Amino acid sequence: MKHRILFILFVLCSLPVLLRAQQLTVGTFNIRYDNPNDVGNLWVDRAPVVASLLRFHDYDIFGTQEGLKNQLDDISKALPSYERYGKGRDDGQEKGEHSAIFFKKDRFKLLKKGDFWLSQTPDKPSLGWDATCCNRICSWVYLQDGQTKKKFYFFNVHYDHQGVQARKESSKLILSKIKEIAGQEPVVLTGDFNGDHTSEWYQAVANSGLLFDTYKQVKNPYAVNASFNAFGKKLDGNEIIDHVFTTKDFKAQKWGLLTDTYHGKFPSDHFPVLVELSTGGK
Repeated sequence: MKHRILFILFVLCSLPVLLRAQQLTVGTFNIRYDNPNDVGNLWVDRAPVVASLLRFHDYDIFGTQEGLKNQLDDISKALPSYERYGKGRDDGQEKGEHSAIFFKKDRFKLLKKGDFWLSQTPDKPSLGWDATCCNRICSWVYLQDGQTKKKFYFFNVHYDHQGVQARKESSKLILSKIKEIAGQEPVVLTGDFNGDHTSEWYQAVANSGLLFDTYKQVKNPYAVNASFNAFGKKLDGNEIIDHVFTTKDFKAQKWGLLTDTYHGKFPSDHFPVLVELSTGGK
């Protein structure tokens, strides 16, 4: 009898943890690269705001785009509870913008990691199709949740902003690479796709049957602006170009565009996206 009572007490005490373990807060955030010409919106001023925003909203995992190494180092220093992964798109090491992934150290174990470029030669730094200015990279991690012991892949990407063919081909490549790398495992894909819900490259992913847009899963997504704000110069639209997709192993409970500001300014020229998921996987 005593042992039964102790067991029941243990279960009751563990219930909040078990319920929490079934939830996953993920997101995507284009933090805008450290551009010295962004007068009034310099990274040195935005950095603590970006870190505070991420800390307050308490992501479990989030993907960033455009971050240079010094920016990512600033975020890592301000948020020591997160581990990060992602290589520079210019040399496959530290040079250039990254599609970095941050995840909580105390919850997730990193099992595998990797990168590929959005081009005809994805295994090395390269410019793809009709892209004219920039290499584009996709970084990924394979994680195990220490709470549930379930495993899943998390991919993060930034599509080209000029080449239409490059964006179309990038979606084909992304789907192919996810099948190749993740197989039948659960997947989350985040990124700046430089295309809204009407774009052909967005629809190729959203209608693939492999990945599903979390925005479309939620009855009332919190989307009161466009996800690109141009540091406040573009606030009259509703286009979402920053997306979070998952395989059928996940179900979105909430989807929100975080329109946080500080003293009338914006942490980035994009608003971050936050999604609450019910976890799945193995």
